Order: sequence, then structure tokens, then C-alpha cells
Amino acid sequence: MTLFIISILLLAALGYLAQSIGLCMVRGVNEAGKGRPMFLLAILFSGVLSWISILVGYYLDIQTPFISYEFSLWAVFGGFLFGFGAAVNNGCGVSTISRLARGHLAMLLTVCGWLAGWTVLTKLAPDINLVTFNLSPIWHNSMLALLSVIIVFLLFSMSPENRKVWGSMLLIGLMASIVFLTEQHWTPSALLKDISHSVWSESEGQWPTTERFILIAALVTGMLVAALKARTFQLLPVNGKQCVKHLSAGVLMGVGAAIASGGNDTQLLLALPSFSPAGVSTVFFMLVGIYLGRKLVVLMK
Repeated sequence: MTLFIISILLLAALGYLAQSIGLCMVRGVNEAGKGRPMFLLAILFSGVLSWISILVGYYLDIQTPFISYEFSLWAVFGGFLFGFGAAVNNGCGVSTISRLARGHLAMLLTVCGWLAGWTVLTKLAPDINLVTFNLSPIWHNSMLALLSVIIVFLLFSMSPENRKVWGSMLLIGLMASIVFLTEQHWTPSALLKDISHSVWSESEGQWPTTERFILIAALVTGMLVAALKARTFQLLPVNGKQCVKHLSAGVLMGVGAAIASGGNDTQLLLALPSFSPAGVSTVFFMLVGIYLGRKLVVLMK
């Protein structure tokens, strides 16, 4: 119970920080395209401190969810679809929730589309069998710790602005990894996935637990508080064109996340820190999808 309360507080703080820093892979790709790659790099390496939560899990005798999988073409395809949808939506998974907390009602349609995408794939998805990639715990933790030391060392040579960005991203990754010790499927994408499975199967016992909804509520609350404090909260109505755009984008994101076994939140916070070949390829093609999707959006304006 104590760890669950700590997780609630951590997710509220995570939501506040994510809203304040403007956490978003689409923004990261846009800035990298303009010659400012630091924001994107900080996002990609945000999970390197997860070795701390792994050690805490060992101490508390809690199994950690850091499992690595072999390369898969499904991961490539799913990552690209998710990234392309995120580009059309102009926001990835976490930033969609963040913008919704700022009053952008169009993001609610993205969430609905995402849920619809998961639901469709529950019935129509091909049989995707992931093969475990075996990496010894010693090598896993050692590589994470080494990366952490290198990044911390490099922080001293960064500008104050970049140091703030990297520090915020590393803190977000650390807090998220500790929450995984309480609930391995707390992320927004995982919650939507299980809701869709429950709706489709209509079987008892499949609906996500109340604790998972409480954790997401804590995340949204932190985002809302940050928006109110920064005075960025504003209810923005939705027109017909936006309905089609964001609903379609949400479907692409949902389908992509279903095929790749997780949205960008799961990939960044679990797959990359696990050094999963499938996760690395998924994230890479998410970035490709975002880049090409943004190019297409600009051309269509």
C-alpha cells in the first residue's frame, strides 16, 4: 500500500514535469530537424536511470518488467504507423494526454481513435509471436549504469537550458520506472489496450483494475496543475475537420501501438532501457514515421 501511494505521488509529479517541459517526441523530431537534437536525445535516453528501480525491485523482491525481445518486422511496421499517426495528430501518446489536460478537446478524439485502433486489432491482428532476447542482468544493469555515468558527466559541459531538459527527462524516466514496480501496465497506452480487449471480449475479470485508473488520474492531475499554474489551460472547441483528422490519427496510433506491442510511452520507458532489439527498431521507425508524416502535413497545408 505504501509503494502504491508513493507511485501516485510520483505520477502526479511526472505529469507536472512532463507538462512543464513539454514532453513530446513529435516536438523532439521537429527540433532535431532544425538542428537542435538535444531535446530528442534527452527523450530517447530518459530511461537510463531505470537500473535504480531494478535494484530497488531486487531489494523488495519485486519482479521488474524489463524484458527484451528480438528484432521483428512487425515492430518496424507498428512503429512507423504509430509515428505517422502521431505526426498527423501533432502529438505522441503522453503529449496527447498532456494537451487534453490543457483543454485541447481534439485530443479526446485522438484517444477515442486510439481505443478504436486497439479494439480493431484485438479481432483482426495477425498472430505476433515475440521472441525473447536474452541479456544477462549483470550486463543489462552495467550498461545502464555506464550510460548514466557518461550522461551525468556530459551534463556539466551542457548549457543551463540543455542541462534542465536532460535533468527533467532523466527524472521522468526514473519516476516512471519506480512506478512499474507497483503496476507493470500503468502507462496510458497499456490502459487503453486492456480497455479495448475488455470491451471486445466482454469477459469478466478483464477490465483494468481501479488502481490503474487512479494512477492515470494522478498523472492527469499533475498535468492539469502545471497547466493551470502556467496559465496555459484553455478549452479549445473542435470543428468537423479536426474530428476527422484526430480520430484518424488516433486510429493509426492505436493500430501501430497494437502491432508494436506498445505506444511510445511503453517503448521509451521499458523497451529502450531493456536494450530490446524490437524496441529499438520500433522507436527508430516511430521517428521515421513522425518525420515523414510532418513533411506530408506541411505539404498538404
